[in-house]
Amino acid sequence: MTTVQRGRYHLGLTGWPLGHSLSPLMHSAALRAAGLEGDYNLFPARPMPEGAEDLHGLVNWLRTGELAGLNVTIPHKQSVIPLLDGLSPAVQAIGAVNTIVMTDSRLLGDNTDWAGFLNDLEAYLPDCRDGKRRQALVLGAGGSARAVVYALVKSDWCVNIAARRPEQSRDLSAKFSTPENPVTAHSMDEFDGLVKTRLIVNTTPVGMSPHVDASPWLNGLEFPPGALIYDLIYNPAETCLMRSAREAGLVAVNGLGMLAEQASLAFEIWTGHAVPVDIFRNAALERTPS
Repeated sequence: MTTVQRGRYHLGLTGWPLGHSLSPLMHSAALRAAGLEGDYNLFPARPMPEGAEDLHGLVNWLRTGELAGLNVTIPHKQSVIPLLDGLSPAVQAIGAVNTIVMTDSRLLGDNTDWAGFLNDLEAYLPDCRDGKRRQALVLGAGGSARAVVYALVKSDWCVNIAARRPEQSRDLSAKFSTPENPVTAHSMDEFDGLVKTRLIVNTTPVGMSPHVDASPWLNGLEFPPGALIYDLIYNPAETCLMRSAREAGLVAVNGLGMLAEQASLAFEIWTGHAVPVDIFRNAALERTPS
């Protein structure tokens, strides 16, 4: 059971920086929708090693019940792991925590990013989990890419990773490759499966505000016909990548849906209450530029 202090759910987010986080809006709306007393606060924790004291303090609050649940974002999704008592299978595979809860006197780390991505993707590709080995291209090889690749491999997609640093994409492909479903690492222009690619996912920050005129897509490279473009960025609501894809006649979506889905999953882990994801999405839209 999640620890609740004095009938209130004290929840929060740690990372650095946190100034533009939409999490307080989303989780406050969810608490109201579920009829629960509580609050959701931001707890900045400096990058390591300076942030070690900040992070240890928050973990101790969880152990004492002062906090009922904590979200973790960059740069602490990996550095918090040694402070926990157990990890979900997803965290063990992805190597990153975004949700922490105290359960049966044990502090457990989970990751809702991968399932949040898949849940939102299903709204645009209803057959995304059917195991038909469709081709996907993931741009980037950082923490977000790890969650996306994990989700796609679990759903039997054939994944190619293209990153600015080839060694990163090769390392990530090696981690998630299996004999039955190898993950490849090739640049976009060298990927021989590009024309058959059904899904392109941008996990890089290229195109994020304020650098809205940048795109991770190679200039002059044609998009695969009929591909869905999924950009994890949600500020701006339409990135340069999305705009180019739409001009080419493709469907392109941003990452606001994934943000809402992963928040909904974390909220249920903490409280046991399943709140409709539209509650989270609509709350986020209150501050997200159109």
